[in-house]
Amino acid sequence: MNEALLRTLTPGVLGILVRRGADFAAAEDAVQDALLEAVRVWPADPPRDPKGWLVTVAWRRFLDATRADAARRRREDRTEEEPAPGPAPTVDDTLQLYFLCAHPSLTPASAVALTLRAVGGLTTRQIARAYLVPEATMAQRISRAKRTVSGVRFDQPGDVATVLRVLYLVFNEGYSGDVDLAAEAIRLTRQLAAAIDHPEVAGLLALMLLHHARRAARTAPDGSLVSLAEQDRGRWDTGAIAEGVRILQAALARDRLGEFQAQAAIAALHADAPTARETDWVQIVGWYDELARLTDSPVVRLNRAVAVGEADGPRAGLAALAAVEASLPRHTAVAAYLHERDGDLETAARLYAEAALKAPNLAERDHLTRQAARLNASRPR
Repeated sequence: MNEALLRTLTPGVLGILVRRGADFAAAEDAVQDALLEAVRVWPADPPRDPKGWLVTVAWRRFLDATRADAARRRREDRTEEEPAPGPAPTVDDTLQLYFLCAHPSLTPASAVALTLRAVGGLTTRQIARAYLVPEATMAQRISRAKRTVSGVRFDQPGDVATVLRVLYLVFNEGYSGDVDLAAEAIRLTRQLAAAIDHPEVAGLLALMLLHHARRAARTAPDGSLVSLAEQDRGRWDTGAIAEGVRILQAALARDRLGEFQAQAAIAALHADAPTARETDWVQIVGWYDELARLTDSPVVRLNRAVAVGEADGPRAGLAALAAVEASLPRHTAVAAYLHERDGDLETAARLYAEAALKAPNLAERDHLTRQAARLNASRPR
């Protein structure tokens, strides 16, 4: 197998696909798939025209991916923006694909990454951001996952925990506003809940419903983000909240606590408060303690610092934040908020401006920039 030849041919093949109309990211994925196929096939059956072979296979992979993406978008178009309560009325093969891509030969992390890319329709950049790793690292992880499953039979479905993780990340991407997949994730989770009696499936469905219930209030008419404390709670979907709370209570009654149930309990406490001032932050801190015990996640510790700042005061929140790695996304934004609560407006404005430069999307960047401008305008000259 001449790896040097493959490296030499790759740029030219990529250029041909782009000239034929493929966007660069899709062309890269298709060429990568063709290279993997070459590694598998060429040792036993080397082509007479290696470049032509790569172009043909890569173009076919691109067309297959384009058709699959179009089919996925058609499924999304058939899904109403606000998912109807109750059991899922129809079942298609999407959920089965999630289980098949979560193949036992893969580690859970690799299975999630591969499924998000192949079935969920997320970009490598979006997946990397969800995992808090560089995009190049995630691209290598997905490539390794593809090599691992190359040639294996997809007749062994993966475990429920891996599929739940995929559905959770797909929902989060949809909820962030980058892609509109939140309703699709809820639809698939309803299907899973109807098929499997599992408290964490119920916990995830409850969590999605409670977060999705606030969707209409999360943005202002001009498209800017509205913080939870400032949202018009009259715009929250009370039907979705009631359903989510009911599902959560039934799951918690089984006394098999998992991370999605704990997250849903936090969301339920926010939903239960008539106003932001009446939020039971002490209970929320307790649930974050449970969540940290279950996951040991730095993101959980970051969110816990905010809750501690609300329950015990901003200086207690800053002390909790000091134990969280400063490189974590949104760490600077949390520090800015806690410094503002503590009355240090100059530091808060500076940190809001720094956080805006690190924001993962345009809406969040705009929100943080507005916060910095608001504080700078309020300070005496």
